[in-house]
Amino acid sequence: MTKEKPEAWLPLTPAMFHILLALADKERHGYEIMREVDERTEGKMRVGPGTLYGSIKRMLNDGLIEELDERPDPDLDDERRRYYRLSDFGRRVAIAEAERLDKLVKSARSKKLLSARGT
Repeated sequence: MTKEKPEAWLPLTPAMFHILLALADKERHGYEIMREVDERTEGKMRVGPGTLYGSIKRMLNDGLIEELDERPDPDLDDERRRYYRLSDFGRRVAIAEAERLDKLVKSARSKKLLSARGT
């Protein structure tokens, strides 16, 4: 069951936003999501298995992500892996959260908490 407006889901938990970001450019399985978050954040954010799969379960139920029926290459893959992708609604929620965070960063810059060049 999805809420009608993406903004009704905000703010997302950091784990949920990172999972949506990981799925924004391609379909991934759970371990690949954890690795992508770790790499993107340079190890500053780690999504452990409990958080990951608890979040995935909730996000599946809420219609933010979908589990794939097909496998990328069954001959080269472990059949136990489950692959996920963003739903259209999940993409809209991720965009709304990114826009919300962008406004916060702009406010921080206007208050001289961040430099104009982003450092």
